[in-house]
Amino acid sequence: MSIRTERVASLFQREIAGILGTEFADQLHPMVTVTGVRVTADLSIAYVYVSVMGDSAGQKKAVVAKLKDLTPRVRKSLGRAIRHQVKSIPEIRFFLDESLEHASRMDELFGQIRQERSGRDASETDTED
Repeated sequence: MSIRTERVASLFQREIAGILGTEFADQLHPMVTVTGVRVTADLSIAYVYVSVMGDSAGQKKAVVAKLKDLTPRVRKSLGRAIRHQVKSIPEIRFFLDESLEHASRMDELFGQIRQERSGRDASETDTED
């Protein structure tokens, strides 16, 4: 990404996070965090990645579906917030960001491997004595 698109993506991330946290907080029951925004080179499409604090995958997908329903209203609010900073407001597309869950799962797996290795190392020292 160019410096311009990175700056615009950062601006969109801040503004959309604020909009979701204030204007639409009552409609999005679990906590929604905007984890990243990627924009196309021509700034016509903004891909918004969100993390949803929820119990089940179905609940998270329901929140993303709700965000997709709210997209026109979010875009309108974004337009009001940044109308003097960009020429046009891009099309917004929401996606569920599951990278935090994947990282957590990897941490669990590495922890299990460490436990297995430490158990194996302890049993090897017992047999050598």
